[in-house]
Amino acid sequence: MESTIKDIKRETGLALSTISKYLNGGNVRPENRKKIEEAVKKLDYHPNEMARGLITRKTRTIGFVIYDISGTFGGLLTHFVGDLMRQSGYGMIICDSNNDKDIEAQNIKFLVEKKVDGILVIPVSSDEDFLDCARRADIPIVTLDRSIPGAHLDCVTIDNAAAAQTAVEYLIERGHEKIAAIYSEEYTGKQRRDGYRNAMKKAGLGISGSYEYHEKIHSVSLGYTGTKKLLALPKKERPTAIFMSNYEVALGVVMAINEQGISCPGDISLISFDALTLNLVMKPMMTVMVQPMEEIASEAVRILMARLQSDGQMAIQRVLLSAELREGDSVRDLRSRR
Repeated sequence: MESTIKDIKRETGLALSTISKYLNGGNVRPENRKKIEEAVKKLDYHPNEMARGLITRKTRTIGFVIYDISGTFGGLLTHFVGDLMRQSGYGMIICDSNNDKDIEAQNIKFLVEKKVDGILVIPVSSDEDFLDCARRADIPIVTLDRSIPGAHLDCVTIDNAAAAQTAVEYLIERGHEKIAAIYSEEYTGKQRRDGYRNAMKKAGLGISGSYEYHEKIHSVSLGYTGTKKLLALPKKERPTAIFMSNYEVALGVVMAINEQGISCPGDISLISFDALTLNLVMKPMMTVMVQPMEEIASEAVRILMARLQSDGQMAIQRVLLSAELREGDSVRDLRSRR
């Protein structure tokens, strides 16, 4: 039979109110805390979270709604968030939106029904209406990786436009002028497109319509198809470099150039975001903008924990992080050819 709080009372001789206060996170005298901790260990006591939830109206469970868990970036971010939640004493319910706004809205309703204490979300939608039921239930929400334009929400993102501009300027500084960009029409894709255009405009370089390729979502297919179209251009018109807005896109690009027998960086230079495991197998090593994934996760969890402990007067937190350029060998220096 499982031990109960009454068994701890008999073991310690303390009042039930004192034991309950400690078990629910309250402060008790050091000597009493020691007695309770020793009794918990001796009796192998495990609190009944369901019963505790009925009393405290807290389930110590967080919902994590992710736009697409099948991607490497999303899966790794989920890992970091889950680890931090465990360290904070919270369980986590993961909901995959599969890049679908309707599924995303259903996921939020599901988590509200499960009475989670808070929600972390990497959103698909650019409209905050799908969060209405969580707000009515007074459940704290933090978005990460992507923000929702105009929404009054805590969020943690990176400066995507600045990171993309840095990447493209790196190419320009090495003599590249014919630079193509492959990006999605999602939140991060559009911001990184803007950074690409900013860098080209700043350098006084024109952008050919055939040098921009985009589709609705980031995917391996987007990178593969976009590269095939770029390589189908007459040889003199082909770009000397491709800026890739996402890891999955980079995978598709590498697949396409390998299939065509194109040399990197001899025939074409590549720069991307988050090479992740690709750099463990790709030769030459990709030059990338590295996002601080662990910091994105830790900042989002920090804000959510603070929100859960606040009295409702906490100001909205918007954290903007930076990506870091990590040089590889995938960019050819063309300056000697000028």
